[in-house]
Amino acid sequence: MATFKETPFNGLKSLEEHDPELFDLIEQEKSRQWRSLELIASENFTSKAVMDCLGSALTNKYSEGLPHARYYGGNEVVDQVEILCQTRALEAYGLDPTEWGVNVQPYSGSPANFAVYTALLRPHDRIMGLDLPSGGHLTHGFYTYSKKENTRKAVSATSVYFESLPYRVHPETGYIDYDQLERDAGLFKPALIIAGGSAYPREYDYPRFRQIADANGCLLMMDMAHISGLVATGEAASPFKYCDVVTTTTHKSLRGPRAGLIFFRRDSRDFETRINQAVFPALQGGPHEHQIAGVATQLKEVATDDFKLYAKQVKANAVAIANKLSSMGYKIATGGTENHLILWDLKPCNITGSKFEKVCDAVSITLNKNCVPGDHSAITPGGVRIGTPALTTRRFGEADFEQVAMFLHETLQIALKLQDQSGPKLKDFLPLLESSPEIKELRKRVHSFATTFPMPGFDPATMKYKNADGPEHLID
Repeated sequence: MATFKETPFNGLKSLEEHDPELFDLIEQEKSRQWRSLELIASENFTSKAVMDCLGSALTNKYSEGLPHARYYGGNEVVDQVEILCQTRALEAYGLDPTEWGVNVQPYSGSPANFAVYTALLRPHDRIMGLDLPSGGHLTHGFYTYSKKENTRKAVSATSVYFESLPYRVHPETGYIDYDQLERDAGLFKPALIIAGGSAYPREYDYPRFRQIADANGCLLMMDMAHISGLVATGEAASPFKYCDVVTTTTHKSLRGPRAGLIFFRRDSRDFETRINQAVFPALQGGPHEHQIAGVATQLKEVATDDFKLYAKQVKANAVAIANKLSSMGYKIATGGTENHLILWDLKPCNITGSKFEKVCDAVSITLNKNCVPGDHSAITPGGVRIGTPALTTRRFGEADFEQVAMFLHETLQIALKLQDQSGPKLKDFLPLLESSPEIKELRKRVHSFATTFPMPGFDPATMKYKNADGPEHLID
């Protein structure tokens, strides 16, 4: 038997050598991304530079605490990485470091939001966020009520530990009903109002939010996760003039790795200490410095003229696909968009968002079912959400998104035909997708179209599955 020092492990094998099964799955995912039309509004394609950070030696290091105040040794380089990220984050949004600070350690957006609540609220304090069926986010306090069981169900930890009263969009216009928010806040007296959402296609009225918050003595937080890249480039209004705290993810319109940021005002309320201590040690352990490095290098890109042009194109593409679908008689919530996403109301077409999402998956178009104005439940959404950041990264312009709209139109027509055959039940509908020749033919055309565009982050020419071979779902 060999001694320990005679064993062959040296940690230098490639993934392909060490674990071919997992390597194969990653290659399949590369092929899926390259061949598909990615329309999920919360997704994007990050750069090779960011991926290099994520796979770097920084993943080895524990760095609990803050720069120059760590609980372990050996952080002299990591401290520089984190300080660089903090500096670039403040610069990206034009913030004065004497007035604003930032914590770059949250693992993602949801932990960032909960860290703010932990820092600034007490258990059972009252909060108001945009209702999930109105385009809000789970972490803004969503809960449900079951008539059958006569129970109120907390869906996220936010609604477990805090008392939530949501505000909503107007069911006819699709715009946030600020009058309702003002009226209800006057009665509910929340400790915190949360602006922002995950499926709202319009600008936020920050002065009105601030007015309502001041009238009720509460804090105002903005979750700008979806629009952070637009805010950084001036393509969306900035919340920083009006809000006490601003949170964001870094992987949506900002196009970085999956992580989170918390910006806080530096004033007599000492948000800095309270938020830093909520992130660690209250909620997290050691920060993921490889992620923080990825955020830092992406923030360098955000400062470039190229990224400013990208953000402008994201908005132009959203308008283009909205206008094209509208021109074909389809209903777009709020009548259009002012940011990176649209909500397509499918109720007039007599098909659910859930069914349409499945058919889109079958033809390699990726989007998500979503509530639209007038819906009451996130379980049975009446539409889909369509976003432009990912395909804009792949250099799609307005004319290309008009073609995407045509693919979506064709997909819907197929879906309606299949629904006529299957009836209303999803379980009867799904088996028809596998045998439909129309779906196979459309998927082939989607693949042919998508693969004519560049793919950031990795070179399709080096992929294992770059031709029409491999697993069934990769074959044209």
